[in-house]
Amino acid sequence: MAANGTIAELVQAQWGDHRPGAKFGDLTLTQHQLAAGAAARAALLGDTLPRGAEPHIGVLLDNVPEYPLWLGAAALAGAAVAGINPTRRGTELARDIAHTDCALLITERAHLPLLDGPALPMPRERVLVVDDPAYQELIKPYEGALPDEIAAAGAPTPASRMLLCFTSGSTGAPKAALCSQGRLAAAGHSLVGYLGVRRDDVHYLCMPMFHGNAVIAGWAPALVGGAAVALRRRFSASAFLPDVRRHGATYFTYVGRAVQYLLATPPAPDDRDHPLRAGFGTEAGAVDAARFADRFGVRLTEGYGSSEGGAALQRSPDTPPGAIGRLAPGDDLAVVDPDTGSELPRARLDAAGRLLNGEEAIGELVNRGRSSFEGYWRNPEATAARTGGRAAGRAGAGWYWTGDLFFRDTDGFFHFAGRTDDRLRVDSENLAAAMIENILARYAPATGVAVYAVPDPVAGDQVMAALALRDGAAFDPDDFVAFLAAQPDLGTKMAPRFVRTLAALPVTATNKVHRVALRRAGFRCPEPVWWSPLAAGPAGTAYRPFTDEDRTALLALYKDHDRTPLLDR
Repeated sequence: MAANGTIAELVQAQWGDHRPGAKFGDLTLTQHQLAAGAAARAALLGDTLPRGAEPHIGVLLDNVPEYPLWLGAAALAGAAVAGINPTRRGTELARDIAHTDCALLITERAHLPLLDGPALPMPRERVLVVDDPAYQELIKPYEGALPDEIAAAGAPTPASRMLLCFTSGSTGAPKAALCSQGRLAAAGHSLVGYLGVRRDDVHYLCMPMFHGNAVIAGWAPALVGGAAVALRRRFSASAFLPDVRRHGATYFTYVGRAVQYLLATPPAPDDRDHPLRAGFGTEAGAVDAARFADRFGVRLTEGYGSSEGGAALQRSPDTPPGAIGRLAPGDDLAVVDPDTGSELPRARLDAAGRLLNGEEAIGELVNRGRSSFEGYWRNPEATAARTGGRAAGRAGAGWYWTGDLFFRDTDGFFHFAGRTDDRLRVDSENLAAAMIENILARYAPATGVAVYAVPDPVAGDQVMAALALRDGAAFDPDDFVAFLAAQPDLGTKMAPRFVRTLAALPVTATNKVHRVALRRAGFRCPEPVWWSPLAAGPAGTAYRPFTDEDRTALLALYKDHDRTPLLDR
């Protein structure tokens, strides 16, 4: 890690470089201006932090130039940035700020209403509002600060905390994963080599910077490679290509459903008229990645690397469609049974790449070797669980448990199969929601698909699917049954018992499908639900509307078996 140095050294290297460094609307800051602005803010930080406080800065901003400026400032000062999610509210937002021991909060006028209700863990004078004239007056005395001098005083090292990245768990309060300057710099160096980042590149940051994707996979490689970043306050599918053309963007990162939103925009004859070279992210899926390449002429690379830094897979030119990649040299990753830690058999795929033995091949991805996981801030229980301590005596203590389901084919390629929280157990058979989603994604009338478990009224789970339908499309149960029957890789337990149809899938602030909301609503949602009372499998499934009478009768069955509380899990 030390060989890659620190983020502070990379910020210092921007000094004297007058090429573009950050673009935002009509504003362009040079690399030199970014370094100078970071030094000024780091000097202000040194005079503002109370003695003895943790050097943690909460940043509650959209993607505006102040965000990378404060990232640079934290690096020079040996401080850490906690990205605060603006979609959090009230006591939850105040909890995130307090949990990460933020001694200073950087925000903007648009987000001030979020701070009106909760009791903040710092006095109001340590809330800096970047678009308030008083903020510029506050910065002015520090504008002559030099990055080298600030870094010498802050004494940052590769081990210095740099980021407190909140991870979105399916239940409970978000955890703040630690990321040191050395780990962030190492990630930047790795992606520069992997993506071939050039000094004349422009990285388009349209994913929220409070999330690890934009900082680790977008800002860090740009900083290492000497490239510029172009900032979009918030992701907009309709503004994507105009922004790319305006800023000359060559690379972008994505998470969640961003790619699907882009594909849902009306096709235009100039869809390939842009400078984009590549996209890098997660959860686009093989089908949509192929559609994106066909329409926009841009190859999407699906990567895998946890925000915690515990495991990563490396894509190579021979990686087959649908796979993530192989082990990086020296790594020891495996797919194991989550209960026993035993390595599972390799997956068998047919000629079309369809999984034939998912029941025995799908398990949790673990790193049995050395990982760069640095723990969670003030959460030893979660740290212990991630490193195998969550079940006393379980094999694999000391490994890094990713919480993600994978299978590994006979050629050694790893394939993502969902989250451990997205496992379903139907008639004693274990299923992965992502595998069913990959199949249902072929259904032409649907623009988006989410599969999740609803408790069976007696034992185990039942499969429920949410389908976002194209404009003007209506759910045709006979057509859907014919589609299911035509899918050779749809197992006998995979056909959805319930189908919810809606205009758009609910998403989180990072454009990931809001699975918790879908699971909790289940079949009690306001949108139309269709169901197959007999659940006879893909060949014999038949769907009819799920009526109020059906709901009443089914809820009574849950009550009879004392399983009603499971509906709210």
